[in-house]
Parts: sequence; structure tokens; C-alpha cells
Amino acid sequence: MKLSRISRIVQLLCTLQSGQCYSPDELVKVMQVSRRTVFRDLQELTAIGVPYYFDSDAGGYRIDPDFFLPSIDLTLQEALSLLMLIYKDRGHLPPLLKRSALLAGLKVENNLPAEIKRYCAATLEHISIQPIPRSVGGAIGGDKGDSADRIFWHLQRSVERKQKVRIVYRSIFDSATIKTTLSPHHLMFKSRAWYIVGKSSLHNEIRTFKLSRIETLQVLSQFFPRKKTFDIEDYLSSAWSMIPEGKLYNVKLKFTPRVARNVSEVQWHKSQKMQFEEDGSLVVEFRVDGIGEIGWWVLGYGDQVEVLAPKALRKRVAGVGAKMAKINS
Repeated sequence: MKLSRISRIVQLLCTLQSGQCYSPDELVKVMQVSRRTVFRDLQELTAIGVPYYFDSDAGGYRIDPDFFLPSIDLTLQEALSLLMLIYKDRGHLPPLLKRSALLAGLKVENNLPAEIKRYCAATLEHISIQPIPRSVGGAIGGDKGDSADRIFWHLQRSVERKQKVRIVYRSIFDSATIKTTLSPHHLMFKSRAWYIVGKSSLHNEIRTFKLSRIETLQVLSQFFPRKKTFDIEDYLSSAWSMIPEGKLYNVKLKFTPRVARNVSEVQWHKSQKMQFEEDGSLVVEFRVDGIGEIGWWVLGYGDQVEVLAPKALRKRVAGVGAKMAKINS
């Protein structure tokens, strides 16, 4: 949404929040736009969940003043940072939360002093943040918005209530569509997509499932015991990303001078240790649970990295590399 349109919607919110009743013609005069634009902006309010309504007796639109929170005292930098996150960085916000975040931004901006509001609008005109790629297809992130909402919020409530769910899931790991009863412990947004972590009856262990691959979900009347809070940080403590394999490896990699500086600028894993060599190359060491995920990361650097250890990772990378060379020869 363009900033100019956001400003109009904020103005529309302020107008309706006043408690007065405005007919479409009155909104045209106040907003100084066409009737078509007024109705389009009203539809935008509906899309983000603002509960305005048409008062047939008074012949105009109203909004419940109690819908908004009390005024919050924000500094200029706090207000600018919050609006920048919501209006300019929405591409980085987890799907399913964007509408709520936009609505929150509109509410905050609605309560800002006029001078700060003008400053933020003028400043944001000269700032842009490029969105990152998102997971697409399936229930979450694709075109099935209603299904996405239903699956996400059913899982959120099931996590809170410790309630089991039955899912039909397109499993890449199992190379098949599977059915399992899941005791959901934790919802997680990571690597461009939503995941649910929980105990799978089919695998009899904690597994990670990508929400976009859930074809159907049924909330069951069964509940599961959980004596202590599931700690996602502890579960993923040594994994490279999100799939621990149950075996720790000491990984040692050597990056060429061409990419060494680039690699060194990122904290890839909490166990990371780095040492620059005299020739400008970089030796990096990790202690990770499993080599599957880190193997794909290593392959992303192509011929600019050598696996020094362990042998299992070196063999895996070499094998995939040979297949890639054959396919592309």
C-alpha cells in the first residue's frame, strides 16, 4: 500500500473515530476525494478489521471510539521506528500477522501529535526496505487465505490448550502424504515460513512440520500431558537451523579469500569459531546436531569452500556436487 493511501486511511479513521456520523457525501468533502475512493478506502478498513458500520437511522458511517487504545506516549524516534517496521518492512513480517500489524500502525499513527505525524510521513517517503522471498503455495502463504487462517489459529489454540490435532501432511522427508496425530508444542516462523513443532504419533518423536504442507487439520477431543514448558531453544540448541538429527558433529570448513570476509560478517551458529589464514582464507568451525541442513548451506558456496571435517559431510557434499556436475554437463 502506498504511503499516500495509508495517510488517507489514517485520516478516514480519525474522522470516523470522532463519534460523529458521516454520510458518503460528507466523507467526500472531508477527505477531498471521489466517492469511489471513499468506498475503496472503507473496504480497506474492512480488510484490516476496523469495525465501522453504517447507521441507517442517521444515514452515515460510524466507528466505536472504544475500538482504539488510550493514547501512548512515544518519542519521535520510537514512533518513526514503529511506523517504519509496519509500513516499510511488512515484507519481513510473518504472514497472517500483516493485517493486524497494519491495523496497529494505523491506530498508533492516529494518536500521534500532528507535528510528529507529518515528520514521520515525510521521512518514510525517502526510506525503502526490500522484502525477502516468502514460502508460497499450500495453505499458508498461498491463495487459500481462509484455510491459512483456520489452520494457523487452530494450531495456536491447540498449543495453548495442549490439545491434539490430526493432520494430513505432504512430507518431503517421507516422500509421501502421511497422516499423523500431533501433540503441538510450539509455533515457529523461520526461514521464510511457518512451522509447528510437536510430538508425532507416526514417528513417535518430536518433529517439525511446515504449515504450508498441511493439507487438512482436525482438532481432536484428546489432550496431552505436558509437565513442563516445551523449550524451543533447548530443542533446537545445536541444530543448524530447525531439524536436529540426534548426533553432534564437529564441522570444519575453509573458505577462499574471495568469500571469506562475507562469511565472517555473519554469526551463522552459536558455536561458531573463526580464524583468518595468512593467505586471506577463513577457517570456520561449528559443533552442530546433524549434517543435513548445514550440508545444503555449504553447497551454496560452491567451489569457494572446502569441507575439512567431518568425513561424512565431505562425502555428502562431494556426492551432491558430482550429481550437479553430471546434470549440468
